[in-house]
Amino acid sequence: MKQIDSKKRKVIIEGLTGVLADTFVLYYKTHAYHFNVEGEDFREYHLMFEDQYNELWKAVDEIAERVRTLDAYAPVSLKSLLGQASLKESGQNIRDARQMAKDLADDHEEISQSLAKIINLADDANDLATADLLTQRLGSHEKTAWMLRSSTK
Repeated sequence: MKQIDSKKRKVIIEGLTGVLADTFVLYYKTHAYHFNVEGEDFREYHLMFEDQYNELWKAVDEIAERVRTLDAYAPVSLKSLLGQASLKESGQNIRDARQMAKDLADDHEEISQSLAKIINLADDANDLATADLLTQRLGSHEKTAWMLRSSTK
């Protein structure tokens, strides 16, 4: 197997760390929405958000382990993790289930755009394992965004 060029590995690790940070922010936002959702569709959204945050929690572990596999360290503090995220935390005022779903769909779409860029970098570096992991994540984020958007119609 061909070794990954060190400069390309560094860029991939930076990209993966950003995806890790964004995934963690999205995990927590989804979990917080699960706690705080209100409205006539409470049960459906509460359960949907639970499924989503459980899936994101597993993804956090997979992404962090890929960073370690590439011989780097995952962030060890929340401050560091949040500093590397491009997604923003939500405010405290959202209680409407449909607005929560729209907000989360936007975040899933934003992560999808980031993933597509890093997949291209990994492909270029012949880092097939990273490209495969992120391609699977891309499919998951695209499907979740579709489900969230569909639930708001």
